[in-house]
Amino acid sequence: MTDLRVGGVARASVLVEPRRYEVREFPIPAPPTRGAIVAISMSGICGTDKHTFAGWTGQYGGSSAPRTIRFPLIQGHENVGRVLALGGSLTDFDGRALREGDRVVVAPNISCGACWACRHLLPYTLCERTEDYGNTLSAADPPHLLGGWAEAMVVLPGSHLFLVPEDLPDEVAVMAELMAVTVGLDRARSWSVVPSEPFLVDDTVVVYGCGPLGLCHVLKARMLGAGTIVAIDRSPERLAFARELGADVTLDVRETTEADRLRQMRELTGGRGADVVVEAAGVPEVVPLAIDLLRPGGLFIEVGNFSDGGDVVISPHRHLCSKGIRMMGVAGEEPGAYLPAMRQLARWRRTMPAIDRFVSDRFPLALAHAAMERSIDPTSRKVVFVPEPPP
Repeated sequence: MTDLRVGGVARASVLVEPRRYEVREFPIPAPPTRGAIVAISMSGICGTDKHTFAGWTGQYGGSSAPRTIRFPLIQGHENVGRVLALGGSLTDFDGRALREGDRVVVAPNISCGACWACRHLLPYTLCERTEDYGNTLSAADPPHLLGGWAEAMVVLPGSHLFLVPEDLPDEVAVMAELMAVTVGLDRARSWSVVPSEPFLVDDTVVVYGCGPLGLCHVLKARMLGAGTIVAIDRSPERLAFARELGADVTLDVRETTEADRLRQMRELTGGRGADVVVEAAGVPEVVPLAIDLLRPGGLFIEVGNFSDGGDVVISPHRHLCSKGIRMMGVAGEEPGAYLPAMRQLARWRRTMPAIDRFVSDRFPLALAHAAMERSIDPTSRKVVFVPEPPP
């Protein structure tokens, strides 16, 4: 195994341009003041990573600071690893002192703490000067190691670190960022102040798109006490796994038409439609189809289209006004969601063995292109990099 140390070098899988990876070496610097160096144990491939690989480089398009991804890039923002070095006295998000050797999850975003959004305590993904490991931070800029598809990663000041529970293995802890993105369902619960508004215990929840993010929303809906959970995808393998995570009904888009799915949804709900629909496919064309499945006054959660994949046609009359729906755009996770997510994963894995099988494939850094192709294959679930696999 590689002897990682400050002053040594770390290998990284670098996206030089869309669809082309190279393994490069970078120096491991001393940790920045109030920062850290983390030796990466496992790093996941996200849907956004797939979009960047394909050349969809527009992000934060609706914010005050839209970005175009710069190459070369070390991707990877779903990261778990061990603290290699600390740049001073640091604590995790709960205020627990960090030490070298501690196992941590690193949150992907770094907020400035000074802009309007930060001063008004909005989610840190809305910061006007946010930076994002594996996305906005290019490997061309020092300290270079700013993504998780590497043996080591530089954690900059202002980043959030989270101690991993001892009973949570890496292959489950690597889901922490994804589970934190399901905060939209938590917010939906907080909006349910009267019975007519989503989402209450026993309500019907649809998850449209069952890649890793969609599967996490299926699991979170079950954790929060949803009634009927409907999972929609084109992969029989992913739909079968969605059932193991709590889905009651699965619909294969290859075997059903839009009219079929709408009819089945109304049959399930007494003619109304779903209380909550989560769009996690990351395909813009799905958005109007997903809204059609909602009941009047229902809640639509958009979480899949973080990269700019283009526009779709929405009828303001039919889709929005007459239906009286609520819409929630989720720009990412929230720091306060990480530790609860990991605690719940540790608790639920005792009775839901599928959680331990969420990671379907492991790849070394040298096989980044093969790993990406595998992650795009609909028979995969969560594909991860293991920079230093055990001997």
